[in-house]
Amino acid sequence: MVDAICKELTMQSEFLGRDSVYTIYFGGGTPSLLEGHHLKKIMKVIQYEYDLATNVEVTLEANPDDLTPEKLQTFYRHGINRLSIGVQSFNDENLKWMNRQHSGQEAIDAMHNARQAGFENISIDLIYAIPYEDHSVWKSDLKQAIRLGAEHISSYCLTIEPKTAFGKWVEKGHMPEIDEDFAAEQFEILLDTMNKYGYDQYEISNFAQPGYESKHNSSYWKDEKYLGIGPSAHSYNGRFRKANVANNAKYLKGLSENQIPFEVITLSKEDQVNEYILTSLRTKWGCSLDLLKQKYGVDLLMQHRDYLNKISLQDLIYEEDEHLILTNAGKLLADKLASDLFIYTED
Repeated sequence: MVDAICKELTMQSEFLGRDSVYTIYFGGGTPSLLEGHHLKKIMKVIQYEYDLATNVEVTLEANPDDLTPEKLQTFYRHGINRLSIGVQSFNDENLKWMNRQHSGQEAIDAMHNARQAGFENISIDLIYAIPYEDHSVWKSDLKQAIRLGAEHISSYCLTIEPKTAFGKWVEKGHMPEIDEDFAAEQFEILLDTMNKYGYDQYEISNFAQPGYESKHNSSYWKDEKYLGIGPSAHSYNGRFRKANVANNAKYLKGLSENQIPFEVITLSKEDQVNEYILTSLRTKWGCSLDLLKQKYGVDLLMQHRDYLNKISLQDLIYEEDEHLILTNAGKLLADKLASDLFIYTED
């Protein structure tokens, strides 16, 4: 797999048009399984084939139970300078309920060991709206994350998909559905806590200490180019998107025959505009009205004047420097507000 990834990196060296690379992200699957010589090989190809910017952000996703002191030292030594740790919760009952393999103490130990290894930029994932009688566990999780000094926190609301184990439990009455009011209260607790301790909410689910925003995630939200390598990876070069085959065997076979197995994803102008509205409204920078006009020829203010006036009076959205930005109240309804602002081409 590592050999195939290196081969694809070489074959794709022109995809970004020789633009400088500001962020490298080892995610999806289980990148923490990589050994030192694997990382060294991949990084060597990247350094040779691509123009890396100064102070490039190199992130690796991992679960706490994978992060031994030895592994962490290996990652740091081979160029990883940012960790994204899937903590989810520090509460053992919650972790067991979510079928996670680590304990709360292992998550704490992983953070301490990462600091010992030299990491100064650590992001942790937390999940809220886990059913409980009150907000005490959620407040405790946030307190622990802050106590550990995480530079970045990504916090997501628990979602239950129909065909998952949780979905079946709900269907059989063994588990309650997500309480929207309970989830909203926990989101508000999250906002208050993050603000109190100096974290900037630069995207609805992402909070960072000053200077620690994820460069990688921000590129998606700002409609910038990105190159995805490996099975299931998606890429975007400003003109079109493509998706690699989501099958390891087919991916390996294709690369062995000097072909990258992928399909081109063609988005209509309508799709591109609506996707930009959806993602940009989730950020602190908001939706650029000028970008929509210049790139897509869309005047959003003109198309949705009455609706924008209505939600502005409801204190859900405001305009600043040619950008539409959601208020805190608006963030609770972000997806709904964005979909209401979508454009549709008449047949």
